[in-house]
Amino acid sequence: MNAPRHSVTVLGSTGSIGVNTLDVLARHPQRFSVFALSGHSRIDLLFAQCMVHKPRFVVATDAQAGPALQSRLAAQGSATRVLIGHAALDEVAAHEEVDMVMAAIVGAAGLSSCMAAARAGKRLLLANKEALVVGGSLFMDAVRTGGATLLPIDSEHSAIFQSLPDDRSIWPSVVEKIILTASGGPFRTRDPSTLRDVTPQEACAHPNWSMGRKISVDSATMMNKALEVIEAKFLFGMDPSRIAVVIHPQSVVHSMVQFVDRAVVAQLGVPDMRGPIAYGLSWPQRIESGTAALDFSAMTGLSFETFDSPDHRARFPGLQLAWEAMAGVSGTTAVLNAANEIAVAAFLEGRIRFDQIHAVNQATLAALHFEPPVSLQAILALDEKARARALEAVLSLAR
Repeated sequence: MNAPRHSVTVLGSTGSIGVNTLDVLARHPQRFSVFALSGHSRIDLLFAQCMVHKPRFVVATDAQAGPALQSRLAAQGSATRVLIGHAALDEVAAHEEVDMVMAAIVGAAGLSSCMAAARAGKRLLLANKEALVVGGSLFMDAVRTGGATLLPIDSEHSAIFQSLPDDRSIWPSVVEKIILTASGGPFRTRDPSTLRDVTPQEACAHPNWSMGRKISVDSATMMNKALEVIEAKFLFGMDPSRIAVVIHPQSVVHSMVQFVDRAVVAQLGVPDMRGPIAYGLSWPQRIESGTAALDFSAMTGLSFETFDSPDHRARFPGLQLAWEAMAGVSGTTAVLNAANEIAVAAFLEGRIRFDQIHAVNQATLAALHFEPPVSLQAILALDEKARARALEAVLSLAR
């Protein structure tokens, strides 16, 4: 008997995760159908995706682009209905006919739709790490109360999930440590004193992965790993002291779990996001993803480095902010995320230097004092306040 066909909403379909998700879905047309897509500024690509995948809905969060997209689709005889604005993301995430939601909108902008999918009890494939970093325990509460199935799509967290026992109740008693791997980005061996001269083009040139500009800069500063540490705390209910990071330049071992008997289970694969995407879509089964197989004969060696060296601490000062933020009051991780989004945007726009991204993040964390947020509205208000403070820090540095 054939398995039921699952209806999938892809939020952020024009980004790298969204594009890869549609590639995997297209390989299994008997298993999945595309219910809705969303995009912001890459309207030509969004139009092309609609013509190929024929979703029932497409969300254009840019109000000016929506009518033009509708006209183009209508001219081609497409039945896809265009929805406009961020509120529509919540609608297509929580729709009663949707089984799965790929949450791939970068940054805090994706939080509301993630919360909507969680409350509606969807299988939520979380590629937007900021939803957990910003939403924290409130987001996890929505997952539990809504009865959602939360599956991580970041390669590192997917690797951890695949390495852990199926019985979640025994994790606290058998897991000694979660070990996230980091490639080290493009500046792993660069003299720290030269980082002030890094250009956006250099920072976006990741040696192993093809990613968007913001995520690529985060990889270069190692802030992506700081956010992943925070995400791991909430995803796996792990005390921050039991989360570690090692540099693994080859990006073959995606992450590891060390157990109380000191055995280590690791997940390996080529650096291709279609692997964790396919696992999230098919769990607890597995499906063909389109990724290449590991060629063990071509591996000359796998290496690992700690962050204990003075050079690595100087290259990647932002990593430690993860543990500092988790030690603060609830909401501190949301402040860190907001500051970093503003700082990275300012760097990409040429307003601050690469090495000043960390300075903006530090200044914002030090300046804000607040009560722990108790609702989505309070989180978003704190996010807005943190962005305003980060912009002040950017302006002071840019003078």
